[in-house]
Formats: sequence, structure tokens, C-alpha cells
Amino acid sequence: MSDKTILVVGTYDTKDDELNYIADVIRAQGGDVATMDISVLGDPSAPCDYSKHDVAEAGGSSIQAAIDSGDENTAMQIMAQGSAALALKLYREGVFDGLIVLGGTMGTDAALDLCQALPIGVPKYVVSTVSFSPLIPPERLPADVQMILWAGGLYGLNSICKASLSQAAGAVLGAARAVEKPDFQKPLIGMTSFGKTVLRYMVSLKPALEERGFEVAVFHATGMGGRAFESLAGEGAFAAVLDFAPQELGNHIMGSTISAGPDRMTNAGASGTPQMVSIGCYDLVDFIGWQDIPPKLAGQEVHAHNRLLSSVMMTPDQRCEMARAMCTQLAGAKGPVNLILPLEGGNEWDRPGGPLHDADGLAAFIDEIRTHCPDNVTLIELDSHINDAAFSDRVLEEFDAWVASGLVTP
Repeated sequence: MSDKTILVVGTYDTKDDELNYIADVIRAQGGDVATMDISVLGDPSAPCDYSKHDVAEAGGSSIQAAIDSGDENTAMQIMAQGSAALALKLYREGVFDGLIVLGGTMGTDAALDLCQALPIGVPKYVVSTVSFSPLIPPERLPADVQMILWAGGLYGLNSICKASLSQAAGAVLGAARAVEKPDFQKPLIGMTSFGKTVLRYMVSLKPALEERGFEVAVFHATGMGGRAFESLAGEGAFAAVLDFAPQELGNHIMGSTISAGPDRMTNAGASGTPQMVSIGCYDLVDFIGWQDIPPKLAGQEVHAHNRLLSSVMMTPDQRCEMARAMCTQLAGAKGPVNLILPLEGGNEWDRPGGPLHDADGLAAFIDEIRTHCPDNVTLIELDSHINDAAFSDRVLEEFDAWVASGLVTP
């Protein structure tokens, strides 16, 4: 008897051979398979466990409605919505343990919605002709999705594409067998940061919060890390968030492709999760190091981290724009928000004498925060730097007050 079942999803009218090959590899490795067809016009060579009709109806529509739309984009969005709803239902019923979706641009578009519908910890593999492509915006990538390029597989099986398909089939089955899913036995704190060179608060805060009975997950705020953070925050997975590295919001408003999406710094608030927010690296805009500087930032000072990532130092006017954006994102929060404002700076490089020190820029940012801080946000000003012990001490003081009031429970 098989130990794990993998849901194999795709357009069986055009990818029948490839999808069946994936299923055969999974079965040959001792796994079981359930199949889901997200085609619109054609039919598979053999019936799937979940037909295209089942899929469309799960999304509140029908195959006939998809056909009658006369538009392939509209039709595939019907199937994307239906496959996401059906897959979540089946997972909750224990029908499958992992997921693999195959597609070109059409199938990948649907796959992203489907994968986002499933919780973190469910193995999700997408085999796509556009894996790792800039066609895929970061906000559409689930926190733990895995992708492999479907090389040489646009039409029909061959030895090149079998190499990709077989790897993916083995990987999703292996992941389903090996995954240690989040159990949330301890309340989880979500924190954003960067490496210890530039931001250091997590070094003291993580063990201190763990001693108080919490689990702490620190997210690297370089686009996809923030996307994972926002995804979990939107699900209400966190007991509280310590969002101290908002740089991805600055990246987004300044036109960098290293973005966590337009909803950065909003999902915890939308779910009513208590938030502490600060200004780690608020003054820097990350961009891809091997690409040209975004036009909006041309001529400004650049700090290269490595060959992949560089940062542009914001002007005072841009810092004011960042301050207003932070205040706007936080204004809609349904839960409590503490904005902790360290008046001496927000990253190790901006201290007096540091390579990115700009006293005027910091002062302009602070004034703008004071002016635009929304009424639902408690502004806490500290005569310290974000990397000073005084900052972490104040965070713990505020956090302990939350615990004492019952707002956050260990």
C-alpha cells in the first residue's frame, strides 16, 4: 500500500502524455496518484479522478461558461479559481499529501493560484516552461513553492524533458514523505530583518522571546522573504509580528523589482494581528546588482552587497515618500500597532561616521513620520539606534505589556 498520494494537475487535453509520465514515475517509486484535469476544450485519454467539470463547478462556474466566454484568459481563470477551491477541499479531506502541476504560461498561471490556496508545509511543485522567469511576480508565489524548468517539453515527450519531469516527480514524493509541517504548538512570532552586519536586534530578541514561550521565525526581507511573511500574516498564522525591516515597501514604491508586492505591511493589520513596526534599512532601495539602476534612482549613491544585490541610498525627499507610504499601509490595521522610531538611525551603516550617514535625510524622515502617523498607531520615539540594546529592551518592554494585558498569549 502506498504511503503518500500526490495530486497531479494539468491540462490533460494538451499535456496528457507528460502528465501520465509524471504519474507513472510517482507510482514506480511507491507513491499513489490522484489526477485533476484543468482543460477547457479537450478531454484526457482516460478519465481523471477530478474532471474539468468538477474543477469549474468547484469555482462556482461551468465548462460551458468557460467556453462561452470566447476568451482563453477568462476561461483559464475560471479553471484556476476552481482548481484552487477543489484542491484545498481535497487536502482538508486528506485526499493527497503533495501537489505537482505541469504547464506552459497558461498552466503556470493557474498553478500559482492553486498552490497559494494550500497551507505552508504542503509540498507544492510546479514544472513550467517559465520557471524562474520575470513573468512571475513575487506576490503570486506561495511561501514554500518549488519550481523546475520544463526544458525541451513544450510539445511531447523526449529524453530532455523526461529529465525534468522525473526529477520533479521524485522530488514531490520525497518531500511528501520527509516534510515536517508546522505544528503551531507554540504561538509564532513573525519578524523581518536582514543579516547581522546591518541589523542586529534579532540576535537578542529571538532567544528572549523563546524564553517567554514563543516560537520566532525571522524572514529575510529581500522580496520573497517578505512575500512569505505577508502570506502567513494574512492567514493569521502569527500571534504577533515584529516588522522591523520595511525596506521592501521602499523597493516597491521606488520601482525596484525586488518587491514583496503592493500589500507589504498590510496583511498583519488586515488579520488583526498585533504589530510592532520599525525602520530597519528604510533609507535603502535594493535592486538587482547585475541590472541597471532604476531610472527613479539614477545618479544616487550605490552600495554593492555582492554581485546579486546592490542598494541605493534614498534622498531626503524619497525618505519622506517612504514615511508616508509606511503610514498609509499601517492606517488600515484592525489590531494594535506600535511604531518604534529610533531617532539615531535604522541600519549599521547610517551611524555618524558610517558610509551611509545622512543626518538631514534621517531628520526629514522622522518629521514626516511624526506628521503623518495615523491615529490607530502608537508612536514610540527612542533616543537610540535600531542596533542599540535600548531598542531591543524597549521592544521587550512593549511585548511584555501585551502579554500582561492578554493581547498576546504564550
